[in-house]
Amino acid sequence: MNTPATSALRVFTVSDVQVQATLQLPDTLPATGFVWLACTREFFEAERHPLQACLQALTGRGLLDLHVSDLLNPQLPSRFDYTSHYDMLVFRRLAARTDEAQTEPSATASRQRQSGPPVLRRIDTSPVGFAVFDRVLLTVHPQDCAVREAYAARLLATASGEAGDTRSTGARGIPSNPADMMLRIVSHMVDGYLDLRRELTRQLDHWQAELLNPRTRFNNWSTLLQARLALHQLDEICEDQRVAMKDWSESLNSWPVAPTPEGVREHELLSVRSRDVLEHIDRVVHHVQRLEHSIETAVQMHFNAQSHRTNDIMRTLTAITAITAIFLPLNLIAAVFGMNFEFIPLLHLVGGFWWTISGMLLIACSLIVVFWRKRFLAQL
Repeated sequence: MNTPATSALRVFTVSDVQVQATLQLPDTLPATGFVWLACTREFFEAERHPLQACLQALTGRGLLDLHVSDLLNPQLPSRFDYTSHYDMLVFRRLAARTDEAQTEPSATASRQRQSGPPVLRRIDTSPVGFAVFDRVLLTVHPQDCAVREAYAARLLATASGEAGDTRSTGARGIPSNPADMMLRIVSHMVDGYLDLRRELTRQLDHWQAELLNPRTRFNNWSTLLQARLALHQLDEICEDQRVAMKDWSESLNSWPVAPTPEGVREHELLSVRSRDVLEHIDRVVHHVQRLEHSIETAVQMHFNAQSHRTNDIMRTLTAITAITAIFLPLNLIAAVFGMNFEFIPLLHLVGGFWWTISGMLLIACSLIVVFWRKRFLAQL
């Protein structure tokens, strides 16, 4: 069934071999598989009572009021919580914001639209909420729903056989349960940043080349400072993601495991996917920290190069000053003998000129030796 990509609500009934998509809330659970309810934050806020009634009909329980508030909060950091009937995960995505996408008016997004290079401004960190029941997955996405639509298209393509991998355990196969679906979506969100790191690295490498080029005047300090702040914010966001996923993994270890090979295999698959998501987050953290360190190193090398150039200039000026100091006493002697007095010592002697020249040379050589020993006339 074809559904528009801009729908505020999308419902998927996922079984082992097929995926059915609708735009209406279901009344009952399917015989096998689970139900994925994917909606925007605006739709969840406007229709939370019908959604709560739907969850009550499908699972026997609705969301707690505190968790509803968390899912409606567009500025909530990544966090994990659980109840006896469902797990709740809020995960801030690292997705590329398109030009036409209208993101939510959060303070964090506003700061990122005004800071850093273009690739950093395109990284959207709006939160995505997950409520994981035994056979129901509720996801609350930002307005553009890029992550939701990307994975929904992949899920439909896999169900129709276009992906060429119909194994439920495959990376592109059909998820076996809501927790598996949640982990795949989270992994897809983290990989979205990994796809942007090449362009981000290229931009920062260009700035480093400008900083280290002595013939280039680097004047883009405000943008560089904003990029450093944006990278620091990404580091904090990734750390919150890591803590949330680590709490999820620890909670997963306490889940009861069905005493069957299928149950053990399903639990092991969830553990593997959780570790894989944590590994991807660690890669993002490592890359962001490496970029921060690269910027710091480039700035330090830039100022070291400027300091070295300033030292060269000061050395040259010092040498010129020393040469000027050598000629000062010579100018004084020449000025004295240039006075218009009739009686000046040595003025009317036959060898007076040579005596004066010899004295001036002696004074100049003495000053040159003194300045050389003091390294005022060192090699430029």
